[in-house]
Amino acid sequence: MKLKICGAAQTVTGSCHLLTLEDGFTILLDCGLYQGHEDEFEDFNSKWYFKPSAIDVLILSHAHIDHCGRIPKLVKDGFRGKIYCTSATRDLAAIMLLDSAHIQESDAAYASKKNRKPQKPLYTQLDAKNCLKYFRTVEYDIWFSIKNNVKVFFADAGHILGSASVTLNIKEKNEEITFGFSGDIGRYNRPILKDPSPMPALDYLICESTYGGKKHEETPESDEHFLQIILETCIEKRGKLIIPAFSVGRTQELLYRLDKLYTAGKLENIPVFVDSPLAMNATEIFVVHPECFDEEIHQYMRTDENPFGWNNMHYTRDAEHSKRLNASDEPCIIISASGMANAGRIKHHLLHQIDKAENTILIVGYCAVGTLGQQLTQKPERIKIFGEEKRVKAQIEIMSSMSAHADEPELLQFLANQDKQKLKKIFLVHGEPKRQEAFKTTLLQENYKSIEIPELGAHFEL
Repeated sequence: MKLKICGAAQTVTGSCHLLTLEDGFTILLDCGLYQGHEDEFEDFNSKWYFKPSAIDVLILSHAHIDHCGRIPKLVKDGFRGKIYCTSATRDLAAIMLLDSAHIQESDAAYASKKNRKPQKPLYTQLDAKNCLKYFRTVEYDIWFSIKNNVKVFFADAGHILGSASVTLNIKEKNEEITFGFSGDIGRYNRPILKDPSPMPALDYLICESTYGGKKHEETPESDEHFLQIILETCIEKRGKLIIPAFSVGRTQELLYRLDKLYTAGKLENIPVFVDSPLAMNATEIFVVHPECFDEEIHQYMRTDENPFGWNNMHYTRDAEHSKRLNASDEPCIIISASGMANAGRIKHHLLHQIDKAENTILIVGYCAVGTLGQQLTQKPERIKIFGEEKRVKAQIEIMSSMSAHADEPELLQFLANQDKQKLKKIFLVHGEPKRQEAFKTTLLQENYKSIEIPELGAHFEL
């Protein structure tokens, strides 16, 4: 059996890994889009480290674009196999891929106009719709066959709605190998979702390492810091709280936290605007998948049947309403995509609001190197948005408690059930080199045997 690392190698986006069995059967784990501006990944999204038509099966861990975003191109370029995931992942992937295709088309149109040269999108909305017919859904905690000698098991990864770790049981040459792919590992005691479930005992594991060597400063359930930021910005300074947030996962967590604060009478009727049509669609999908919810939110829903909305919460669908938010002097909270602030309506809000001292920009998730969000985490004095240099007068706040990724202690907790004698090798992916090296050091100190930090395109014989 061979493993080829085809994405998320020493970086945090573009998840994609290829297993080739002894009989030539090929299994692709994720097919993500690269999001960021590192020079060495400039051509990543348009090229393949394999032939798409030669892939037999794709197994998708979850619906974030850095894990599923190239599936329309994969099908467009020849893939005709089945795509396995949970039902919640399929529902989210449908809206995420259509939204991504719209962005691809818009970016191509803008580049064509700017450069006066035709530019083709990576894929179109038609390509996104076409790829959905290859999806097949399977729920958590069920072994299912994708081949006579290969079974797959999804366990709840607790990262976003429908996210799963993937375990493959492979029998070949009178040998049985258990191969694992962590996907993205969520946090324990986090609102809405269940805690990450442990994976079966493994021989090999591809493991994410986003926060290797780091510990989140706050616990996921803590709302005190969040409330303090809201009151200081909107009540004391009469300003706007601008929150870049992923439309799937992060926005729903923010709404649930705000819903609880509103119900408790702590928000003082501060208006909240969710400026993302995709987030609205995603929230509707959350509502129809309560099987992914933890006991806390089920208890809350006994007295509040809609945990993601209240009287003073508004969705902003059209661009004109979005523009009016920037023209208004009314104190409010604006939640808008994208979470890394590298695209979408959030950039327009930042352009108009970042030079006002009464405002606050709240970063609530991981921002890849080179993104506007990552630049904001450095709290610069000046920043360029849409080519326009702006002086940063707004307060910049960072809340790691809302991260959907496990920190290092939580990664170790996730791995705690593994048999260290059975587990032959761990491949660290989905992390910056500094974080991966730190996590590798910790794993070796914890007596895990062999830790690999692979480069993009690296091959391994298992």
